[in-house]
Amino acid sequence: MPLATGKHFNRLTIAADWLAVGVAASLPLSTSATGILLVIWLLVLVPTLDGKSLRRELKMPAGALPVVLVALGVFGMAWADVTWFERWKGLESFLKLLMIPLLLVQFRRSDRARCVFGAYLASCLLVLLLSFAYYFSNHIAYFFSGDSFKTVPVKNAATQSGEFVTCIFGLLYLAIDAFERKRWLWLTGLLTLAFGFLANILYVATGRTALVIILVLLGLLAIKRLSNRGIVAVCLGAILIGGIGWVSAPNLRERVTQIWTDYESYAANDQRNSSGERIEFYKKSLSFIVEAPVIGHGTGTITALFAKAVTGESGSAASATANPHNQTFAVAIQLGLVGALVLWAMWIAHLLLFRGHGLAEWIGLVVVVQNIAGSVFNSHLFDFGQGWVYVVGVGVAGGVALKNRALAATPARPS
Repeated sequence: MPLATGKHFNRLTIAADWLAVGVAASLPLSTSATGILLVIWLLVLVPTLDGKSLRRELKMPAGALPVVLVALGVFGMAWADVTWFERWKGLESFLKLLMIPLLLVQFRRSDRARCVFGAYLASCLLVLLLSFAYYFSNHIAYFFSGDSFKTVPVKNAATQSGEFVTCIFGLLYLAIDAFERKRWLWLTGLLTLAFGFLANILYVATGRTALVIILVLLGLLAIKRLSNRGIVAVCLGAILIGGIGWVSAPNLRERVTQIWTDYESYAANDQRNSSGERIEFYKKSLSFIVEAPVIGHGTGTITALFAKAVTGESGSAASATANPHNQTFAVAIQLGLVGALVLWAMWIAHLLLFRGHGLAEWIGLVVVVQNIAGSVFNSHLFDFGQGWVYVVGVGVAGGVALKNRALAATPARPS
């Protein structure tokens, strides 16, 4: 039985739903607001939970494996050779995963998931408008003063472009539905918004990881929703848009070509730059994993290991970090191959959770695939923005997917 019953239960469940909407709305805008709303949401939600529902989610891999990964993080504190402050700081990166089974319980029974998705989209649209306003107004100021300018109103280009990618593919899914139903006005509006987000990524605030994820998700969308003719059309359209973007967007060309020029400088002169640092991070990460392959070095040890490894080095090899820029490495350094296997088992379980064909299933699939693909180049689960987008996206969409599955399995009543 939940702690709250009757009218109190109904009021708390409604409040918890709207707080989840608020969390989604705050994610693109403010880390502080998100943190505050998450605490309030948790305090309101807990009295509405009952043991039976929670056990049901924890018996499923999608709900249990995030908890197992957090539990490994807790145990990993025992053998970490760093201060307890560093161990706790390392554990904090894992703790958000505990919210996934709670959200599964909440949105298996809630009808407000679309409000959560809509609030996130609305906030991203606000960021999009602000970003374009910054871009054009600062271009004018730059023309007169020559001062440098910013184009990202909140957070950073990588986070902003990642959020916009999520919106693009949610809108494209709806656009395909509108096309199939011949709702031409809706189709025009949805495609306009999607191209607005894409234009911002190409011309204003380009995230290189976002460009890779766009290609991955475009292939997934084509396979899931399009006919052979549709796939050909999408491929030709992608080539056309990519070509136009490459020719007309200097920011895009600079960001992409910088990967190769940085690598050449690193290979030739050991020059310290982004590409060289990434390669050194990966080399050192692999050496750390080899040193403790089974259970790792313990929770919170990444910073200390890199600080020790750069002693006496120069160039890119002298770069210390608390983030190896790869999620699998970030887990395996601390928890070994055991932790990495649990991480990948969790991702696979969440992919399987979204096998259906509804909007919620598509949004959940986008969130999981985006996180997996992005985590090749970043530790996205441990980042605040990307990590919470994953937790909220999987939890909310997963709850709806489970509800849809249960409804589909319910035998129809005889008339």
